[in-house]
Amino acid sequence: MNTQIGTILAGVCLAAAMTAGAATTPRTVRMDRTKLLIGAYCLQANARTDAHVAAIRECGVDFIIGIPASDRATLDLFAKHGVGAIVNGVVPGWWGGDGERGGKLREVNPPEKYAAGAAAFQDHPAIWAIDIGDEPSALDFPYYGEVVRQLNRAIPGMPLYLNLYPNYASVAQNTGKQTVNQLGTKTYAEHVDVYCREVPLDYLSYDFYPYLDATGTDRFLSKMYDNFLVVSEACRKTKRSFWYIPQVNSRDNLPPTSENRLRFQANAALSFGAEAITWACWCKGWWTNNVLDSAGRQTEQYAKLRRVNAELKRLSPEYMKFRNVATRFVGFSETSPQNPKESFRRAESLDSGAFRNLRASNGARLLVGEMVSRDPASKTRAVFITAADDPTDEHPATFDILFGAKNGKAFGANGQIPMQKRGDSFAVPLASCGGILLVAGEE
Repeated sequence: MNTQIGTILAGVCLAAAMTAGAATTPRTVRMDRTKLLIGAYCLQANARTDAHVAAIRECGVDFIIGIPASDRATLDLFAKHGVGAIVNGVVPGWWGGDGERGGKLREVNPPEKYAAGAAAFQDHPAIWAIDIGDEPSALDFPYYGEVVRQLNRAIPGMPLYLNLYPNYASVAQNTGKQTVNQLGTKTYAEHVDVYCREVPLDYLSYDFYPYLDATGTDRFLSKMYDNFLVVSEACRKTKRSFWYIPQVNSRDNLPPTSENRLRFQANAALSFGAEAITWACWCKGWWTNNVLDSAGRQTEQYAKLRRVNAELKRLSPEYMKFRNVATRFVGFSETSPQNPKESFRRAESLDSGAFRNLRASNGARLLVGEMVSRDPASKTRAVFITAADDPTDEHPATFDILFGAKNGKAFGANGQIPMQKRGDSFAVPLASCGGILLVAGEE
């Protein structure tokens, strides 16, 4: 994030985001994490009306981040329309910024400040979680572990949210003009490892904006894939949920982000197992071309986001039956500038226990997330495929996904898709930046 505005979510079961040993006083469950959740950042004061909140719900957004806990009128509107609020102002805020405050969290926000905030907290049915910070240095992760445990005891069952830097934050070994260390570690992978070791929350959230300028998209896409690889692997190893924050807005002086660019960011995250997508930004928070303008009017981004969110909602019931176990880069050439620099699994086609010779009919690049059923008694397998042939939305195309499978089904943006039989294989259509879920029984 480029802001101190708060953060997201929490747990399906009341103790899911809590550390072991926390109190278990019953609290109403408000966030259903069995579903793919969709959120957005920032709701300015002129957009906190009944009509505006209704439009949030109509756009397929489940929650908004950055609502003051003291704004009870807006929370009432959220409860009326079934929108969740991730509130700030309960406990001291924190933003890592350029890294100059790394390691100073305890000094600035000692335990007694969190105790005072927790003691004064007044719950509300629309509150889904409490923001405790954004993009901290790894130097502060041990203390954040203490903060989480303290708040779990003081406000039992209330989920907490902490968001991390992306991998383009600066590291300890800086060069040239880059003199401040944001991550507090020598590598991004180490940053994520320290979080997983020290902070007892059951998810990992971070933001990554791939369309930062007009000329460096390939470079940013390569880093985007690197970030996905590091975070998804950490989530699998530690049994955490993966939450991702893409951009619906754009940098100053750049045109509005296209619908296919929105679609690509969300689907790519699903190929790595994301369970929550949180768009930046609904109202002005940072940058330009947000969903609402400064006067609270809908921009062209509203209709784009509504269509993409509707696609994600239609995919959610089938997608969330499975969990990601690996992601393959199919059809990526050795010399593609978009290749991740981290170690990655590249192949011309995918062969697994449930799918044979899975590939694009035209050799297009695919992100293929291998998935297994969340039901341990089920042998059903799935893959979530994102068309990565045109992530910049310059030359969109439609092609077929070809594969062999047993008892196959396909689900896309508009529901179940008929599969065509071609010899001993199946074929289903996929458009650039689109996503498709293929389900098959065990061979």
